[in-house]
Amino acid sequence: MSSEKVTITVRLVRSFEHRNFRPVVYHDVNVNQSVKEFLNFLQNDIPSKPGLAPPFKKYTYDALKIIHQAHGAKTNDLVVSLDNDDQLMLKEASTLKEAGVAHETEVAFFKREDYETFKKNPVAIW
Repeated sequence: MSSEKVTITVRLVRSFEHRNFRPVVYHDVNVNQSVKEFLNFLQNDIPSKPGLAPPFKKYTYDALKIIHQAHGAKTNDLVVSLDNDDQLMLKEASTLKEAGVAHETEVAFFKREDYETFKKNPVAIW
């Protein structure tokens, strides 16, 4: 398997309602790995990431969705777009490349249950 390395920004979404998120940049990510492998890597890496506040380190993230791709349209939603789940939600069996992840892609990493709840009532609390 060839290793195609890209830079990806992972937006850790702690709360959709409060628009509470932190971006973390990952360099040299192999896009030929499966989404499941990348999820496992992130779940192991986030808790020990220096500079992240404990609420972000201890949260249970389990889903990835593409927010923005380089030279592509960017969503107007401040945290993550609630549209196009079929196309933008990363499926574990796919490789990152098959899922549409390329150099300078930004993906949201969040708890699927929180996302589904927010989608039913997308009201931000400030």
